[in-house]
Parts: sequence; C-alpha cells; structure tokens
Amino acid sequence: MGSRVLGGCRPLMEAAKANANANANANTKVTRQGGGITKPVPVSSQLGKFLGGVPQASRSLAIKKVWEHIKLHNLQNPTNKKEICCDEKLKTIFDGIDKVGFLEIAKLLSSHFVKTG
Repeated sequence: MGSRVLGGCRPLMEAAKANANANANANTKVTRQGGGITKPVPVSSQLGKFLGGVPQASRSLAIKKVWEHIKLHNLQNPTNKKEICCDEKLKTIFDGIDKVGFLEIAKLLSSHFVKTG
C-alpha cells in the first residue's frame, strides 16, 4: 500500500526536479536592493565621523561598527557583559553617556539616522 502512495508522487517529484534544474541553468542573476535595516540612509555628522567620514550608512553597518569598536577597545564591563563603558569616541554618538546597556545601542543610534521623505 505504501508503494502506491509514493508511486503516485513520483511524476510530481520528477517534474519539480526538472523545473529546479531549468531554473538553475537559466543563469539569471537577481539583484535585490537593500531595505529596512540594510538600506543606506543619510546619517548625522557625528555618526558619519565615527564610521569613517561617510555621509550615509545602513543601521546594520552602524551597529556592526559600534560593536567592532567596543570589542577592539575592551569596553564591555567584565563582570556584566550587558554593560558598555563608553570611551570619548562612543560618547560623541551616545549623547555623552558614560555607560549604556547593549540593548540601548540601537535606540541611541536611531537619532543619528536622518529621516527622509
């Protein structure tokens, strides 16, 4: 009885494989525009300077660069890894705050992304 059920699916499976192979051989490259947090948008001069002088950046890139800076300079509190001790460079983008929680980073950066339209 099991073979009858599976036997009925074989033509469908072969058709799906043929369709997948045809799509793989089409060599059509689909390019996607970044959206949401990966879309580059204008940033404030402070954040632009922190990121190396760029006029626009994506939210994900900004957060990535902030974390690279934190790790490079050992700014995480060793006893509480959720706490970041800001150096002078971080204070320029975090409104002069001495310590921030890692969950606050995205919120503090949001004011640096210029609203368009």
